Amino acid sequence: MALTGIQILKMLPKKNCGECGIPTCLAFAMKVAAGQTEIAECPYVSDEVKEQIGEASAPPIRTVKFGGGDHIFTTGGETCQFRHEKRFENPTGIAVLVTTEMDDAAVDGRLERFKSLRYERVGVMLKADLVAIKDAKNDAGAFTALVKKVLAGAEDAKLILISDSPDNLAAAAQECGERKPLLFGATLANADAMAKVAQECGCPVGVKGQNVDDTVAISEKLLAAGLKDLVIDTGARTVRAAFEDNVAARRAAVKSKFKPLGFATITFPCEITDDPMLETMVASVLIAKYAGIVVLSDLQGDTLFPLLLERLNIFTDPQRPMVVQEDVYPVNGPGENSPVLITCNFSLTYFIVSGEIEGSKVPSWLLIKDTEGLSVLTAWAAGKFGADMIAQFIKKSGILEKVKHRELIIPGYLASLKGELEEELPEWKIVIGPREAGHLPAFLKEWKAA
Repeated sequence: MALTGIQILKMLPKKNCGECGIPTCLAFAMKVAAGQTEIAECPYVSDEVKEQIGEASAPPIRTVKFGGGDHIFTTGGETCQFRHEKRFENPTGIAVLVTTEMDDAAVDGRLERFKSLRYERVGVMLKADLVAIKDAKNDAGAFTALVKKVLAGAEDAKLILISDSPDNLAAAAQECGERKPLLFGATLANADAMAKVAQECGCPVGVKGQNVDDTVAISEKLLAAGLKDLVIDTGARTVRAAFEDNVAARRAAVKSKFKPLGFATITFPCEITDDPMLETMVASVLIAKYAGIVVLSDLQGDTLFPLLLERLNIFTDPQRPMVVQEDVYPVNGPGENSPVLITCNFSLTYFIVSGEIEGSKVPSWLLIKDTEGLSVLTAWAAGKFGADMIAQFIKKSGILEKVKHRELIIPGYLASLKGELEEELPEWKIVIGPREAGHLPAFLKEWKAA
């Protein structure tokens, strides 16, 4: 059971030194209890207390990390069954599969798509995360050679090494150096050998079960051997079975605190179907229902992008809106005669509006008013985007020194504020812009022509 802030406080030295970055030990204890900081941040806590508090406050789904340097993949760390209860913590990892049975051209193509299929949306870089390397021929030499090829061809990829042979995994893991991979392939038959390899390499292990009961038995065996960082596969190879197993594992871990299933799951849509479109649909179901990693047979823009957007939406904190900083943003190199537009600081609004302005090729000044992440109409209804607030922002933003004219374009949905704004800003002409961002290019070109 998780410890309360007061229980954690009793174990602290109570120096109130602030060296953890938090002014008091009580505030620090409360943040540890809430999962907002780690007990290890306190420099005066003993290792025994760190272990005790760490175990008691650990999430039901254990956090597992692998990779190296600036490229670390984190999975697990989940604390709830449903997103509305709190939030989902670590986005599902998307992996592309390469195997020792593939020729060089096929491997090169998948690695090239791994590196090139990247998209920026609302300030976030969306891309695949992992490359899964499969020892399909049980050939240590070919497996190690393929690992070397991936290491050289995908510098920021986090690696999953898949083999039934602990020896082959050990040899391949050695090639990875500091880029610690996930070693996948622990079964009841090889669990002891896999545990030894994982401990020697310092890598997490993937459990390869045949069903849920088999997965539990393997997890228990690895836990007893001293391993803590696991990722589990229940062996389900139909979409219904994979869905049901993911839900059952999450429920058992979160609701019943059942440790053998308290790990992120790795799923294989690439082994469920040979149809690329159906594979994408299977992956979308598993991303929505608790998969820690999905392994795809290949990456294509028309199928990867929707999965990335789905993942972005599911793993965005519903209790904290995405925002951009209040400021004046130049778009297309504006000057003193360029139009001035204003909108809210909800990230999606900003990136859509700025994108349309950029596409218009009209140099413009885009003023972003802090509305606490609310959209235009919602902010207006909540009293956070009123005429007095806009006027105050205009006066302090610095835009007066950037342009000679005094003409402000407001969103069409705020047309009712025109009169109030003219009273608040008597020197300014208030122009009602379009309601939809998609109409901005034509509107700006007409403004420029006028």
